[in-house]
Amino acid sequence: MNLLRSWYDQLSRLSIYLPVALMGLLVLASYWLLRLTPPPAEPEPERPVSEKPDFFMRGFTVKSFDEQGQLKSEVRGTEARHHPHNDTLVIDNARVRAVSEEGLTSTARSDVLTSNAEGTDMLLEGEAQVVRQAGRGADGKPTPRLEFHGPVLRVRTDPERITSDQPVLLIRGNDQVKGDNLDYSGGDSRVADIKGRVNATMAPRP
Repeated sequence: MNLLRSWYDQLSRLSIYLPVALMGLLVLASYWLLRLTPPPAEPEPERPVSEKPDFFMRGFTVKSFDEQGQLKSEVRGTEARHHPHNDTLVIDNARVRAVSEEGLTSTARSDVLTSNAEGTDMLLEGEAQVVRQAGRGADGKPTPRLEFHGPVLRVRTDPERITSDQPVLLIRGNDQVKGDNLDYSGGDSRVADIKGRVNATMAPRP
């Protein structure tokens, strides 16, 4: 139990960077796509907002670079749709990649990704996956590869949180934990709460 609790504590500290990086990408993608919507020529009488998408993007890629020309973020998808009635952006076959200042790469992928206009609430559905590659943290210490898997993953930034009400798989290095649901809180608490039928597999320690 102490080993499992220690694993959870390490998992919480390492996973804090994932939501912030991914939400930053969605803000960038939302802003860039919304700029492509032409403004109306003249004011029109107020009418009920349609639930149908008001613009599409197909086979798109959005990238951002730092001042040295190094890739900072990338968002790809086969199709993106903006729904005006609830101001959400929906991306099919979404692929998201972000590189932190420390050089750590985080990725996310899902069959469907839905984000609110502010980029503070992102829902990944269908083969959802969030991964932080192995590397070194800001303190110079090595950090193992960290993965979240499940049919549904929800990432929020205000407050910082990763949740799922469906089965999840967490992988840290060679350790694995499965459970029926997940509630990870960032910020000052940094707690990963896995409930239901929990099954942990720990690699032998040297």
